[in-house]
Amino acid sequence: MAEVLAEGFNVFDTSKSPSGTVKYLSSPADVISLIQSGKLQEHILLVRGGTTTFLAPALSMGAIGVITMSGAPESHLGILSREFQTPCVMTAYLTGSESRYVVGNTDESHFVQIAEGLDGRRVRLDCTDHEVGRVVAD
Repeated sequence: MAEVLAEGFNVFDTSKSPSGTVKYLSSPADVISLIQSGKLQEHILLVRGGTTTFLAPALSMGAIGVITMSGAPESHLGILSREFQTPCVMTAYLTGSESRYVVGNTDESHFVQIAEGLDGRRVRLDCTDHEVGRVVAD
C-alpha cells in the first residue's frame, strides 16, 4: 500500500483519484501564473484555507484536485469543489506530524510545515471514504 502523506476531511465521495505534483498557491498571482503556464492539470493545488476565493478561476479552468490546510466542506472551496466535481481534501494534516489545525489557535508553523511537506511532491488524492480524504504518495 502506498504511503499516506496527509489526511483531512473528504468534501464529497468520488471514484476520481487524480494524480499530480502538489503546487502551493499562496496568492492570486500564483493562481494566474499557473493558469497562464498551461500546466494547471498537472497539479494538485494546495491552499491555506477553505475561504481562499482566489482559487475559483483555477477550478473553472479544470483543476484536477485541491488540498486545503484549514476550512470545512461547507466552506467556499468545499461548495465549489462539489459544483465542479473536483476532488478536495480539507483541513489536511501531515500524518507524520502531531500538529493539527485548531480554529483560532493554530501557529503559523503548522501551515509552513504542511506547505514544505507537500509542495513539489507527486501525489494521488483518495476521496473514496465518506469522511476522510487522503493524500497518497504516487
